[in-house]
Amino acid sequence: MRPALVVCAHGTDDPDGQAAVLAIAGATAQRLPDVTVEVAYVDVQEPKLDVVVDRLVAAGHRVVVVPVLLTLGFHTEVDVAEAVAGHPGEVLSTGPLGPDPRLEAALVDRLREAGAPEGAAVVVAVAGSSRPEAAEVGHGVGRGVQQHWSGPVTVGFLSAAEPGVPEAVAAARASGPVAVASYLIGPGFFQRKLARAGGDVVAQPLGAHPGLVSVVVDRYLSGCLCLES
Repeated sequence: MRPALVVCAHGTDDPDGQAAVLAIAGATAQRLPDVTVEVAYVDVQEPKLDVVVDRLVAAGHRVVVVPVLLTLGFHTEVDVAEAVAGHPGEVLSTGPLGPDPRLEAALVDRLREAGAPEGAAVVVAVAGSSRPEAAEVGHGVGRGVQQHWSGPVTVGFLSAAEPGVPEAVAAARASGPVAVASYLIGPGFFQRKLARAGGDVVAQPLGAHPGLVSVVVDRYLSGCLCLES
């Protein structure tokens, strides 16, 4: 029996954000038809990750947890780690989804889907963190998007780091129209902030983009190899 996969999200009270996580899990399950795929959360929503992991292990499953989060942080290093710590050799957590070049390419797809003019200035909106290394990850995502986009690409942060997205949009406007790329998993509080940030075009979050789903699948498969070694 192949290990079960737990798609672990932060959790949100936004119905569209909830639907985005379920869509990611559903698309992943289609690519792994012989794998038990479940969804769990570290905050806001039920079921909580530790409850799902304990139930699957009690039922005889080994488990790979894939955090559907874009950077390292408290939830991956504390919440997720604590949920798997009680099951050594039976449960493993992979790293977060990002950074990954497939996510950067997906951001460009979302920009084009939103009607961003080719060559327009782009601000990549990143959630942000007080950790300096997290800010550098955000800038790395911007550099990755630049490889796929002919116009200038900069980065703005939604919290903790500078510049904020509105300031980054204002600075980019010297080049003409500005499109905002949403480096978020799904709709919710941060996406609503982007709608008010002054961009001419605001792309949708990554959601169940095929590139993101491919990253989830690959994280799971790598986790399986680690469990078996």
